[in-house]
Amino acid sequence: MARSHIAAALAVACLGILITFHLISQFGLPNVGFFHFHDIHPEATASPNQVPLGPTVSRPGKTEGDGSMYLLGTGKADITGPVVEINLMGYADPNQVGTGLRQRLYSRAFIVGDIAKQEERTLYLVLDTQSGDTAVRYGILEGLKELGPEYQVYGKSNVAVTGTHSHSGPGAWLNYLLPQITSKGFDEQSYRAIVDGALNSIKRAHESLAPGYLTVAKTKIHDANINRSLYAYLANPKEERAKYPQDVDKTMTMLRFQKAKDGKDMGILTWFPVHGTSMLGNNTLITGDNKGVAAMLFEKDMQSLDDGIGNFVAGFSQANVGDTSPNVLGAYCEDGSGEKCNFQDSTCGNGNKMCHGRGPMFRKKDQGASSCLEIGRRQYAGAKALYLSMTTNNIPIKGSVRSFHTYRDFSNMTVQHPNGSSVRTCPAALGYSFAAGTTDGPGAFDFKQNDTGSPNANPVWSVVRNFLREPSEGQKACHAPKPILLDVGEIERPYLWTPNIVDIQVLRIGQLLVVVSPGEATTMAGRRWKNSISTTASAISLTSEADDQNPPIVVLGGPANSYTHYIATEEEYNIQRYEGASTLYGPHTLNAYINVTSSLLPYLQTNPQSKHPPPGPDPPIHTNISFNFNSKVRFDRTPFFKKFGQVLTDVKAAYPRGDTASATFVGANPRNNLRLEGTFAAVEHLSQGSWKRVRDDSDWDLIYRWKRTSTILGTSEVELSWEVGEDDGVEGGLYRFRYFGDRKPFGGGEIEAFEGVSGVFRIE
Repeated sequence: MARSHIAAALAVACLGILITFHLISQFGLPNVGFFHFHDIHPEATASPNQVPLGPTVSRPGKTEGDGSMYLLGTGKADITGPVVEINLMGYADPNQVGTGLRQRLYSRAFIVGDIAKQEERTLYLVLDTQSGDTAVRYGILEGLKELGPEYQVYGKSNVAVTGTHSHSGPGAWLNYLLPQITSKGFDEQSYRAIVDGALNSIKRAHESLAPGYLTVAKTKIHDANINRSLYAYLANPKEERAKYPQDVDKTMTMLRFQKAKDGKDMGILTWFPVHGTSMLGNNTLITGDNKGVAAMLFEKDMQSLDDGIGNFVAGFSQANVGDTSPNVLGAYCEDGSGEKCNFQDSTCGNGNKMCHGRGPMFRKKDQGASSCLEIGRRQYAGAKALYLSMTTNNIPIKGSVRSFHTYRDFSNMTVQHPNGSSVRTCPAALGYSFAAGTTDGPGAFDFKQNDTGSPNANPVWSVVRNFLREPSEGQKACHAPKPILLDVGEIERPYLWTPNIVDIQVLRIGQLLVVVSPGEATTMAGRRWKNSISTTASAISLTSEADDQNPPIVVLGGPANSYTHYIATEEEYNIQRYEGASTLYGPHTLNAYINVTSSLLPYLQTNPQSKHPPPGPDPPIHTNISFNFNSKVRFDRTPFFKKFGQVLTDVKAAYPRGDTASATFVGANPRNNLRLEGTFAAVEHLSQGSWKRVRDDSDWDLIYRWKRTSTILGTSEVELSWEVGEDDGVEGGLYRFRYFGDRKPFGGGEIEAFEGVSGVFRIE
């Protein structure tokens, strides 16, 4: 094609994207408005069987028992991207743009290798991100190739890239166009922070490799999740539902990593399903949401031990998260009525905007921070109690280490239905109820969940749909009863909107089988998938070694490797609430995942006939062609007669416990330097005549906020605030803030670092 034709085609594509950006900015994808809750229910308190906070963990003893010895490694690294001026990823609200940092984000890496066959390894990453991603995984795999020969044991087959599904991290790093729209495209800085940090965590895990033992155990956590789409869940067969005591999975599964040499623990990896939507859609501070909190609390506990397990890594991975919610008090109408939302479609009156889920601390108007801390604490407390019990309450892991990965095109795959018939999947498409959002984050206008008829939503969206691509009659029939809003799998202008090429991966660590899901499986979808894997594995004696009969233990982790939205059961799909409408490949999506993964399990046998399945078609990588409408940092300047780091509003002389200390400084844009593995903020304590750091911006209670005061002049301010707890072990005495900034000079030049120090204040 001639260059003039390319330019013309690109101009048309750009115009279409700009129009779409504008429409979505005006009419919105699913999002939470800037709402306020009314007091109806008392705040929830911790269950009496949970362990209180505090450095009271004691390490269980050495418990290798009859387990196999493995090569084990754990590592953790900072992946915090730009904390300001970039849209947050999760709620798809273009107005939710970062203004600061409450908690740093991390990649946590867990390596398991076969002692006898050291090329047989698994590498499981838990990222504090909304999901895994095709481009992120590609970047990690390419980076591993550049690390040298010893890292060539990690590749497509055995590297799983999972996200905790936090909705409060920076966006603009995903491969496909649809999630790029509200974040104004693809931002290289945001992307590199994740990829480079993940590689750093892998290096640390690899460098820590040592012989050790694995044990697994389970517990129930009853107060950290509920089902937000119960009406759809109840469409599943009654006899199937009767097998389970709850409508969401309450089980946390823990894998414990222990060194053989000294019995010290290197880390834990857990799976438990709860959405990362404790932080609300009106929050603009970067956090790891409730799973980031749980990991932080567990790791701090382990660091407090007398023998100091300073490099202990705690991974809190997602499971079948699709229809779960951390807003455990349920969904209520915030219209003054105090009524519960409509059970079938989560509306209040004739709309859904006022229907919001309530977290355990919903009364506190802090954008969900208190509820997030509490739901994270509940997961941590359950994990802590389980960990303490593992000296006697555990199953030793024994057997081979294997893995497989392949790509499959889900746009037109023929699979077997449970009734024996042949059915097929469809090119990806999203239904009208996708735009209705959920009780965690309602959408805009008149979109409703549970919509399988003729949608009566805002007609603008019909125009948008047909402008982008009007679905064919065959596509409509394939997706029925879903009324198609966005035919995303068949739109290739300017590049693909969502994936049709899907990652299929399962890891085997002895009798533990990890199903790596690229989508958000609902509760029942996850149960069916895990049951199928377990049944098939047992039928081929997959996890039995020699004379040992080791029943398979199956967990599901994700969203991982890519992001294929949701995976609902066929019955839930037919209801067409949000999860069903967001199941991309039609009513038989779950059957396709089950069919493919189950059929490939023989590749996980100790001595398979063939080592790897065919690789399948590679997905496209869009990092070099993606749009980016996010403006760059031009320069930073100070107000007249001021200097960078100068205190504008100083601290008070003293603060009582339970109060918030704060100071404001002349600032600069934090996108100049992400300060990975460092900090923007610190609290220092005067102890024995010298200042000692006691808080940095990885701590939940120290908050960094940035505000642009003049775009033309390039001036900005930074506020540091410390929420001093009443019983968090903080000593009385003298403290001060220290601010770390980096300025970009006017007219160009190298970035220059600076610091600012507040006055001294007393904690009483």
